[in-house]
Amino acid sequence: MDKIKLRKVIQKALSEDKVKQDKTTNLIVPPAKKGKAVIIAKDRGIFCGRELIQLIFKEIDPEIKINLLVEDGDKIKKDQKIAHISGKLQAILAGERVCLNFISLLSGVSTSTNSFVVKAGKKKVKIKDTRKTTPGLRGLEKYAVLVGGGKNHRQNLFGGIIIKDNHLKAAGIINKKSQVNHQKLAILWQSLRRKTKMPIEVEVENFREFKEIISYNPEIIMLDNFSIADLKKAAAYRDQYFPKIELEASGGVTIKNIETVSATGVDSVSVGVITHSSQALDFSLEIDEI
Repeated sequence: MDKIKLRKVIQKALSEDKVKQDKTTNLIVPPAKKGKAVIIAKDRGIFCGRELIQLIFKEIDPEIKINLLVEDGDKIKKDQKIAHISGKLQAILAGERVCLNFISLLSGVSTSTNSFVVKAGKKKVKIKDTRKTTPGLRGLEKYAVLVGGGKNHRQNLFGGIIIKDNHLKAAGIINKKSQVNHQKLAILWQSLRRKTKMPIEVEVENFREFKEIISYNPEIIMLDNFSIADLKKAAAYRDQYFPKIELEASGGVTIKNIETVSATGVDSVSVGVITHSSQALDFSLEIDEI
């Protein structure tokens, strides 16, 4: 995310937490009192969110000083110190939860992504994210995927062409019996090639659809919820007749089966779980010195 968008996200989160109206802190801690705090990791994993720590606290109080001890993408251990913060204690306490929420979420995404990348690493298969992201936080979560070693799929609907069955149904190319009108499909394909230079990806749900679509030479074919046997079959067919087309496995991919899926011959695997269901890493902020 660019700095302007990132700042808006941060401002929204700070406003949501009403950091300027922290009743507890404002009643207990004198406004001018200064001190130091430290952010500590409570889990091991892949850290993500370095810049956010800086921006969040500076948004509350520009005079706060922050010493960041890790880089995005670093492997962190339990009880490892992440950052030292010094300045007015009211400001430090006000930004505590927002900061921890962000780095917990993003480090969780990076750690989950990295787990898939490591498991698939021997086969050199790309791990891609999806659009199954937290509303309003897609840019950050997709950045966390990159930090974890994954690849970004399209950022939004404008960022790429992926033709799914609902598109073909809406266009009258697939009927209620899942039958394809090839005359209409050929006309659509010619129209797309005239209107855009963007790579075209098509989702298919079985090997029959795969063989029908591959003859149109899309740049990428998404193999949705294919069995392991059919993934291998599709990859072998592609290798023999259409070696330049990329195959992407999708649907039902977990950390338990990613090695098996990666060994089928596909080029990439899209994994929704790395953004929509990754487990957050735990961090704490402790007042270190007053």
